[in-house]
Amino acid sequence: MAFLNRRPTPLPTQLEDATAAGYTFHLSGELVPVLTVELASGQTLFFEHHILLWKEPSLSISVRPLGGMLKRMIAGMQILITEARGPGQIAVSRDGVGQIFPILLAPGQELHVREHQFLAGTETIDYTWERVSGIANMLFGGSGFFIDRFYANGAEGIVWLHGHGNVFEKVLAPGEQIDVEPGGWLYKDPSVQLETNLTGLSTGFLAGSSITLNRFTGPGRVGLQSASPALMSSGADARDRSDVATAANVASAAFGVLGGLAAGLFGSDKDNDR
Repeated sequence: MAFLNRRPTPLPTQLEDATAAGYTFHLSGELVPVLTVELASGQTLFFEHHILLWKEPSLSISVRPLGGMLKRMIAGMQILITEARGPGQIAVSRDGVGQIFPILLAPGQELHVREHQFLAGTETIDYTWERVSGIANMLFGGSGFFIDRFYANGAEGIVWLHGHGNVFEKVLAPGEQIDVEPGGWLYKDPSVQLETNLTGLSTGFLAGSSITLNRFTGPGRVGLQSASPALMSSGADARDRSDVATAANVASAAFGVLGGLAAGLFGSDKDNDR
């Protein structure tokens, strides 16, 4: 079969002194890999705050919210990201077995990524998200999930992702299809269409049941991961819930301040009326 000649290919697990989009970075380690980025003066890198491993003191760190904070809070997704500014080196690592890899985006190019698998991005990358309804995200059940959308705004940029287990890439020709277990895909090009496919089981004790698969139709790239996010990402999910709680406390404090100011203003008006 022609498909077997173009089976998914593994992505590199180690990179030393790699350079892209004006950034120099290194990928090291095998069980729990580490991304180290060398930031020149003025260069920035944004990432999830809980994945910082180490940095040089010369780097400055700030925290900024993502767009659509309220909707992300309701959905239980991360709402805060950390930004590091050079000069200096910084290393990040997710607390989980897997693989870190870069994807270079040309100006105007977009990438769709499964939720909770973003690691870091360069300053020219815009980060948004969308809810995809009607697509199964769990075997034998579940419907709908979130996709992170990354867009290179005006200049090329890099997105680093973390895959569970090992990561493979399949390049689909126009009209070519591949069926993937719902937990097995990691990213895709916007040109790749995604739909749910139910495969019936016609024999044995499961006769009459069906297997839920995600069907991808080309053209474009599809990233695959060899381990299930449901089994590997419990720690990341807990940290995301912590992010939500932290943001809720910040929002509560902000509303308290605004309430106090409003009360003061109304009180002044009342006193003036007397």
